[in-house]
Amino acid sequence: MTRKQKRLAVIAGGMGFIAAAVLLVLFAFSQSVAYFYLPGDLAKNPVSAGTLIRLGGLVGQGTLVRGEGTQVQFAVTDGKDAIKVRYTGILPDLFREGQGVVTEGKFEPGSDVFVADSVLAKHDERYMPKEVADKLKADGVWKGEEASQ
Repeated sequence: MTRKQKRLAVIAGGMGFIAAAVLLVLFAFSQSVAYFYLPGDLAKNPVSAGTLIRLGGLVGQGTLVRGEGTQVQFAVTDGKDAIKVRYTGILPDLFREGQGVVTEGKFEPGSDVFVADSVLAKHDERYMPKEVADKLKADGVWKGEEASQ
């Protein structure tokens, strides 16, 4: 091999290594992406069971049911549509009916029940996650002064 061929081989090998690294990073990001939906969005365009999503809205009044141990069932609503959620774990201290919530999880196969892996509640009376507030404002459900702070 000539000196020029060796240099081209090293450059080609480096480019191949960088391309492989970029592909691995993109694959890792695609596996951890969770799209955000309101119950009304899911009524119009349902997602397949097993797809990781974020479901946000308000905890429905009178829907909170505590089961055995740390199992809890409640409904997330956007004022028009509601989705039943099942969660096993400790709820945030400020979680209550009528408050904003974002859950992350998947739909149970063969059912319309959303199984949440995590539950996030708003932290005071004025704050609501920006993505939830923007969606609720766009639908005319939430009339807060500011979407987020």
